[in-house]
Amino acid sequence: MTEHDEGQRVREAVRRHVRNSAFAEAEQVISFLLSDPGVQEARAQVEAAETQLGIELGSRLQPFQDRYDQAVRDGDAALLTGICPGKHGRWGRICVLDDGHETSMEEPHWGRNSEGRPIAWVGSTPDDW
Repeated sequence: MTEHDEGQRVREAVRRHVRNSAFAEAEQVISFLLSDPGVQEARAQVEAAETQLGIELGSRLQPFQDRYDQAVRDGDAALLTGICPGKHGRWGRICVLDDGHETSMEEPHWGRNSEGRPIAWVGSTPDDW
């Protein structure tokens, strides 16, 4: 191993260490903030509002959920690619409406939560967030 290779290996190790330390620190800060009683109360209120709205929209939007479920069972990739990419995958939410529904139908994201209850929400995050 040359001196240049060794220096490159050390620099890469330092970068990984700094990145991992930053992620660990951010995770600690986020955990601390999320454990605050005020934040927990706000989260509960938002979740209750999203659940209520999801129930209210359910009778009108349930056919989209049925279509999504059928497409998943059938492996219908063409239909699934036309569905809204909006999701909160970490919380088990996948929007089952058509892509672009926020502007064409003026509807919030709508689907089921991880417990199977209807839920509506605004905004989206990638699965790995």
